[in-house]
Amino acid sequence: MNPSHPFRLSRWFAGLALVTVASIAITCALLLSWFVTQRMLLQEGTLTRDFVQSLVAGDEPVLAIFGPTTEATRRAALMDANDTLEHLTRIPDMLRLNIYDQQRTVVWSTNVAMRGRQFGPNHDLDLALQGQVVVETKTDQQRKAGKEEYVALVQPAELFVEIYVPVKDAQGRVVGAIEFYKNPRALMQSLHQLRWYIALGAIGFGSLLFAVLFGLIRRADNHMRAQERKLVDAETFAAIGEMSSVIAHGIRNPLAAIRSSAELIQLDCSTQRAPHGAHTAEAAQDIVTQADRLSDWLRELLTWMRPVEQRAQAFALAPLAESCLQDHAREFERRRVQARADVPHALPPVHGDAVAVGQVMRSLVGNALDALTDGGRIVIDARLVNDGQFIRLAVCDNGSGISDAHRGRVGKPFFTTKAHGMGVGLALARRLIERHGGHFEIDGAPDRGTTAAITLRVAPKV
Repeated sequence: MNPSHPFRLSRWFAGLALVTVASIAITCALLLSWFVTQRMLLQEGTLTRDFVQSLVAGDEPVLAIFGPTTEATRRAALMDANDTLEHLTRIPDMLRLNIYDQQRTVVWSTNVAMRGRQFGPNHDLDLALQGQVVVETKTDQQRKAGKEEYVALVQPAELFVEIYVPVKDAQGRVVGAIEFYKNPRALMQSLHQLRWYIALGAIGFGSLLFAVLFGLIRRADNHMRAQERKLVDAETFAAIGEMSSVIAHGIRNPLAAIRSSAELIQLDCSTQRAPHGAHTAEAAQDIVTQADRLSDWLRELLTWMRPVEQRAQAFALAPLAESCLQDHAREFERRRVQARADVPHALPPVHGDAVAVGQVMRSLVGNALDALTDGGRIVIDARLVNDGQFIRLAVCDNGSGISDAHRGRVGKPFFTTKAHGMGVGLALARRLIERHGGHFEIDGAPDRGTTAAITLRVAPKV
């Protein structure tokens, strides 16, 4: 895969899942709508069959019109069955009624022109004459291009229902069939509403399913990205650890020589063999102090890669903050920087490695100093957060701040804006605080200063 276009699992899944869930929801909605429609129409046909069968059962004049007889006899039978036929025509939403005998002849119809006629092949009628109830929906377009029986059929709506009901005698034999053309408005309205409910349900459940699946995949994607970042950080810091070890051991010998030379200068000053003895001795003492300080930092740097748990203990932040400012006191005085620590001694202790956290604090103060020109202000403050479970310690300055272009890269390994920086200080600080189970954040705006904050867990009470 092209590195410049990384694979976006969440984005790809969102697209594919949306298409898949939408397709499944639409398909299920259509199938459910079709199934329910067919069931309700079949129920309509079943009710019509039961009504017809109860009406004609034992009605000899009605059954007589289906038997083999002469035209005169059938006409007389139709006259005797007139009351029953009138009841059939009063079925609600009726458009037309045709009565067929076993020879597929229309023995009676509400359309007088169709009486006594036979029409072409009609599969539905054949099934009815075999004892089945047949229900079908027909559109106006199908009517116009449909069977011959549709002649002169006037429908008030776009859709109508065609029902074939078998007629049985007292012995249960099929003697004929009745064809109903109906426009069941109430049924069609119910079906229309039901389709809307099915569609809305499909949309709702589809959306819920998509949201759940997308949420799971997004969480998994974020977890994998976090693991990937941790893996990259681990490899980066492994390289930093090796490099730090080499640099530390390489610096220690020259540093020891520098310290020894400064001690010799102090010795010479003490025996009054060097000119300007007092000033020289003071400068030599500064060299020794800074050499010891640098040696301590190198030793601390080498301990950063060790597991935090081996050195974790409860410690107070207030003395650590004061010690950090004291270490930079001469630099503050030289550059006329106002620095103070607003860290109450009443704050509960935190859990972690005091040496490592002190190194982080000194690194943040050093970065704040680098961001200031002559003058400026540095404040270290701390307060309880998250219902007293954590302490947030922030190092704030009023220096040059962070540009928008650098905002997302600050704290990444090997990124720095300093001319002689290596870009590992903040990255190591972030890693160390995260290993303590805390949180590291840095924020700032151009010409409005920078705030670097660490959040550490309060030590459990013993």
